[in-house]
Amino acid sequence: MTDEIDLFGNPVRPGRGQRGRPRFEVTPEIRNKIKLGLALGWVNDRIAGAVGISAATLKRYFRAELKARDLARDQLDLRRFELVMAEANKGNVGAIKELGKMLERNDQMTAGRRFEAAQEQPARDKPTKALGKKEAAQLAAENAGGEGSLWGSDLTPGWRPN
Repeated sequence: MTDEIDLFGNPVRPGRGQRGRPRFEVTPEIRNKIKLGLALGWVNDRIAGAVGISAATLKRYFRAELKARDLARDQLDLRRFELVMAEANKGNVGAIKELGKMLERNDQMTAGRRFEAAQEQPARDKPTKALGKKEAAQLAAENAGGEGSLWGSDLTPGWRPN
């Protein structure tokens, strides 16, 4: 690789006046850019375009990173916590405040996930069995009357209008 870089910090690959395309070389900088794109939730085509390679080259050389796509955001967040915590331990007041904000956001996300899981739990516990016509009609008839329906108590047995 040459030491030349373009406007965006990408290395300029040699190739002018030579036959064929030079083989792609993986560098730690490119690998970090791929991981950052995955952490930001970018699709493969967008990451490949930003790095300056084709989607096929991305899939060929960065297969392991692409498999860990779901973990990339968590790894990024953990690294951010690590850096802010290190600065807070040094006594940096701004880092202490930022750590507090990050912890609060993390607690809100955790509580939201627990709430969503609790809402989904009853739906998973009930077996979903397809009802036949007769069972569905019987269930509809049982639920038709009562306080929660549009009919109110009009369909309750033994009730007579005045």
